[in-house]
Amino acid sequence: MSEDTKVHAELRENFGKGYARRLRAAGKIPAVIYGHGTEPVHVALPGHQVSLIIRRANAVLELEIDGKGDQLTLVKDVQKDPVHQIIEHIDLLVVKKGEKVAIDIPIIVVGESASGTIVNQDANTLSIEAEATHIPQNIEVSVEGLEEGAHITAADVVLPKGSTLLSDPDVLVVAISVPAAAEATDDEAAAEETTEAAAE
Repeated sequence: MSEDTKVHAELRENFGKGYARRLRAAGKIPAVIYGHGTEPVHVALPGHQVSLIIRRANAVLELEIDGKGDQLTLVKDVQKDPVHQIIEHIDLLVVKKGEKVAIDIPIIVVGESASGTIVNQDANTLSIEAEATHIPQNIEVSVEGLEEGAHITAADVVLPKGSTLLSDPDVLVVAISVPAAAEATDDEAAAEETTEAAAE
């Protein structure tokens, strides 16, 4: 784990919206740690540091918890105020080094398809199983040079080493097509050629 994922967590015994508001006003984020058959542990996290870390999908935090030692956790849910987008609460799942976890990974399409075609991305994420300490931030899918009619399914995607696909292998990820307007223009051109040939 890198140093930037190590976070000091303060144990908290007070609950309720009023207390949570005071925590956020002090620059901290209420969070709960659960999993592996343990009792939930309620903590307060440093707001600015954690906000930067969780910009990455499926962030892992190595918590230093007052009186409880270190605990590796996976960010499972981030609750935000729908208007102000302030982080209100975070759910953290206990994980162990070497343990595999199921997560959804964002798909990023790279490259340029053949001239005159467009890329239709049908799936934005894929479900995979990966080691908790080696979770990829995203999966790249290349469409470089692909022609009309080409398509990529989940089974075609090259996963990071040590990862296993959980999504349906037949799920369509990307399809290459020609814009409808371009197809109509081609049809009209072909019709004109046919008409001219008949006139001659």
